[in-house]
Amino acid sequence: MLIGVPKEIKNHEYRVGLTPAGVRELVGAGHEVLIENNAGLAIGLTNEQYLQAGAKVSGSAQEVFAQSEMIIKVKEPQANECKMLRPGQLLFTYLHLAADQPQTDLLLKSGASCIAYETVTDDHGGLPLLAPMSEVAGRLAPQEGAGCLRKAQGGSGILMGGVPGVAPAHVTVIGGGVVGLNAARIALGMGANVTILDRSLSRLKEIDDLFGERLNTLYSTEETLLDEIKVADMVIGAVLIPGAAAPKLITRNMLSTMKPGSVLVDVAIDQGGCFETSKATTHQDPTFEVDGVIHYCVANMPGAVARTSTFALTNATLPYALQLANKGLDALASNGHLLKGLNVHAGKLTCKAVAAAFDYDFVESSQALGFAENVKQIA
Repeated sequence: MLIGVPKEIKNHEYRVGLTPAGVRELVGAGHEVLIENNAGLAIGLTNEQYLQAGAKVSGSAQEVFAQSEMIIKVKEPQANECKMLRPGQLLFTYLHLAADQPQTDLLLKSGASCIAYETVTDDHGGLPLLAPMSEVAGRLAPQEGAGCLRKAQGGSGILMGGVPGVAPAHVTVIGGGVVGLNAARIALGMGANVTILDRSLSRLKEIDDLFGERLNTLYSTEETLLDEIKVADMVIGAVLIPGAAAPKLITRNMLSTMKPGSVLVDVAIDQGGCFETSKATTHQDPTFEVDGVIHYCVANMPGAVARTSTFALTNATLPYALQLANKGLDALASNGHLLKGLNVHAGKLTCKAVAAAFDYDFVESSQALGFAENVKQIA
């Protein structure tokens, strides 16, 4: 199979879909890789490194899209990239369609088969291709939030760890999953007072066993959330419903109860955000203020540490990329977890959560692919 890797074009996005090591594995398995000129140069991955790994270098994204049977990216395709996709072509990348109707419409129109990293599952109930970027985003969230707390950035002027005789910042993390756990770890390391809210008692017990008295755990209800945001200097939104739009947990009216200069970091912004007042921002212009509360809502947070993120992502995606390269869509017939990643196929929407978000028709993935009797279904 000929696999194409275009340069990412989203604002301040420097990640790349494959490292040279990933290219070497695919080429060693008998495939061809075509990478756009200087696709990884911003993070120190040169054309020469890709050539040495066995890739060919193309001068333009148009050539990559036109020649490739499968496109491997990082971020969702932008409008002009969607228009370069064609029927029968595979797209393997993050999509986050439930928060992006225009992209959904363009992918349906393209006729391509689009597999979303964020909805591929595993035997443990996890999301193995989302997890590495969730780890990165979680660890970045307190760091970015700490910068927003600075007075010159519009914040309240509080130092995360305080100093002797002065209390540290109070950080509330909504959601105890991969993002929330990593956010809590870093916030604790910065010396903050940290509370995690979650609706899973078993998860709260795991977190309590892991951190002990170093942080507080609370069962998440509307009342506990209201109480927490009144005292919080920083709130990190880390909730996730796989493939679906994030629930709006903090409303516009609730902002009035928060302290002036406090900070909201919405890590769920790729899925529409978990704060009612959230709107996607960029690394170039990352924050805005509503009712005295600073909002940080960058939709590609891991792009800030693009080299680390690229290597972490390729480590996770490469085994699945090899399956797709070796078998094409037949790989989904033998791997129900990979089948869960199929969001769009030949003009059909195959992700139930996305269909529900836009009230579109939904078709089961196995049915759309025509092998309903053979595929191993994953509940």
